[in-house]
This record gives sequence, C-alpha cells and structure tokens, in this order.
Amino acid sequence: MTTQYFTRIASPIGDLLLVSDGDALTALHMEQTRYPVALWPSAREDRRVFKPAIAQLEAYFAGELRDFDLPLAPAGTPFQMRVWKALRAIPFGETQSYGELANDLGDRNASRAVGLANGRNPIGIVVPCHRVIGANGALTGYGGGIERKRWLLAHEKRVAQGI
Repeated sequence: MTTQYFTRIASPIGDLLLVSDGDALTALHMEQTRYPVALWPSAREDRRVFKPAIAQLEAYFAGELRDFDLPLAPAGTPFQMRVWKALRAIPFGETQSYGELANDLGDRNASRAVGLANGRNPIGIVVPCHRVIGANGALTGYGGGIERKRWLLAHEKRVAQGI
C-alpha cells in the first residue's frame, strides 16, 4: 500500500494543501474548494517530501517561475487526464475558453464535458485550470473561488507583461 503524505503552505491566495504518494504530487487544493481532498487516516505530514513543490510554488507566487517542473500523478478518468494534460499546454499568462479546449481535444461539442473535467482537476495552479474561461471572456466557475481565479490570472498577466 502506498503511503500518502501531506503538508500545508501559506500563499497569497490562502493556505494550500499539498498531497503526494512520495514520488509525485497527487493533489494541490486551496483551503476552500468545491471538491476537497480526503486525506487517508494513515496520511503522514512530512514537509520534506514537498521541498521541490514548495520551492516552485514560492517562485511562481514571487513572479519568478512560469512553468512548473514537478512529477504529477493525478487520479482521474482517461478523458479527465486528456483535459488536464491540455490545461498544461495553455501558455502562462494566457486564457482559453472551454470550447477552444474541447476543439483542441478533437470534439468541439465537448465544452461541457471539458468544464466538468476542468472542475475536477486535483492539482490546482500547477495544472492551470484557472486559465480556462467562458466563451464570452467571463470568469466562470472555479473550484477555489472566482476571487482566487481572478487573482491568479491578474498575477500571471502582470508577470507576463513584466509589471
């Protein structure tokens, strides 16, 4: 049986819960989220497991990192995995609509399914589901709250523009 590790870190958008199997990041959740992670009763708090993730998150929030390079192991359906992989291809500081993402995945009519998969993303920020917006440019649903989505997009825009 795999061991589950976790730690919590402070960030400009509130506390973040990081979860790992010891080899890869399996979850990154904000303190208030639509689908909170359930830690196993045997989960062990061990900040050392997350040293690279913490360093990269700190650099991201400081405006010094645009692309994360961490081993990831999200659990999901094959379709969700395709969506989460596509999310990582959205460039830093840019956004894409659910319909555009569905089209990129080969089914322009799958925007609702893309939205559902996006909402189930277990590794927020690193897998940038916050970069997906409505077709009209609206900041539609975000598991961590619209205020956090707005902050993350504004942060990335400032960094991308060198402000």
